[in-house]
Amino acid sequence: MAASDAFDIVFLDVRMPDGNGLDTIPEIKETPSSPEIIIITGMGDADGAELAINSGAWDYIEKASSIKDMRLSLKRALQYRDQKIIHKAPVVLNRKDILGHSKKINNCLSQLAQAAFSAANVFITGETGTGKELFAQAIHYNSFRSKRDFVVVDCAALPATLVESMLFGHEKGAFTGADSPKQGLIKQADGGTLFLDEVGELPLSIQKTFLRVLQERRFRPLGGKREIKSDFRLVSATNRDLDKKVRKGEFRKDLLFRLQTLSIHLPPLRERPEDIREIARSHMAKICKLLKTPEKGFSDGFFQVLQSYQWPGNIRELINTIEKAITEAQNEPILFGRHLPTHIRAQAARKKIGKKSQPVPIRPESLQARKQPPKIHDFLDSMRAEYLKELITYTDGNVNQACEISGLSRAHLYKVLKAHNLSMHRHANKKV
Repeated sequence: MAASDAFDIVFLDVRMPDGNGLDTIPEIKETPSSPEIIIITGMGDADGAELAINSGAWDYIEKASSIKDMRLSLKRALQYRDQKIIHKAPVVLNRKDILGHSKKINNCLSQLAQAAFSAANVFITGETGTGKELFAQAIHYNSFRSKRDFVVVDCAALPATLVESMLFGHEKGAFTGADSPKQGLIKQADGGTLFLDEVGELPLSIQKTFLRVLQERRFRPLGGKREIKSDFRLVSATNRDLDKKVRKGEFRKDLLFRLQTLSIHLPPLRERPEDIREIARSHMAKICKLLKTPEKGFSDGFFQVLQSYQWPGNIRELINTIEKAITEAQNEPILFGRHLPTHIRAQAARKKIGKKSQPVPIRPESLQARKQPPKIHDFLDSMRAEYLKELITYTDGNVNQACEISGLSRAHLYKVLKAHNLSMHRHANKKV
């Protein structure tokens, strides 16, 4: 119903005959009207309440609550919806090379718009290669600070002995080798945006000092006699679990609170496969231009293989893969699955064959139609033979690839082929 009609509020139970209501919160929130969700349950617990709010629910109410409390929650949610509609202005974002139109990336872009038009600190999380720096740049270029500098600090690459000098700057003679004064990165971001990439790697020794800088927007360069100001906007990013680092004493809890005023979590590429085609096409054009080679077309099979792969390296890995495929194709005008790296094709083949080789359940009526069901040994032998024939055809007789897909050793593969009177070369090189 929520997918086909517009709703403002959904009252959602937790324990129901067909599942857990908390599991459906993200799905309901992604419907066109994105209604506010009020959990109402007779089996309330603190963990469930926390999970509901973290998942995007408006409120969590126990059924034992008074009608007055329930009405109050409903009234506040409706007031919020009204204000949201009144003040919602159309936003034209400069996406800054952010590609894709899936629901997940569109949700992130909505959060980006909210972040860009505020002055709050923004905390971006996501796996390596998901585009955290692109989002940070887009926040800057869509903000009123866009005409000033976007300063990147790679916290993982800060030398421990020079971190204070690089961040805060220094005066002449502050330390051995300081032959002239130098402006720090924080001052360079004055009026603009300071982006702390991999902020989880910021040395613990500097975190307390940086926390004060965030609070006061003032600091003292090394060797300096007076404090200076820097009106910067902070955006930070990490692929690490900073809550875990806080528990281990490796990251300051008070600093993490300051970083997380607004948070954006970027989904991995495997969770938005519908965006792969657009990303691949865009980067293919750029790569061909860089390599000074004519742009190439794509076969449908090429995209099928790409969308079957899990992409542990996310968008960064996809871009590198497209470049490898273009190089592999050389002067060929169309990219096929064959141009992709073997490990990617092997994973796609395993997934494809895995689906096809699932045993088909025999319905009771089909058993009744038979005089007698086949013996299980004969049935399994038949299925195994069909699998092997498909494996030979798919790999075109390539033994190494067949072993990689099937998970069999070379010796075991030849043994089962012989048992079924098959050969890796029997179906290879056939003219079709």
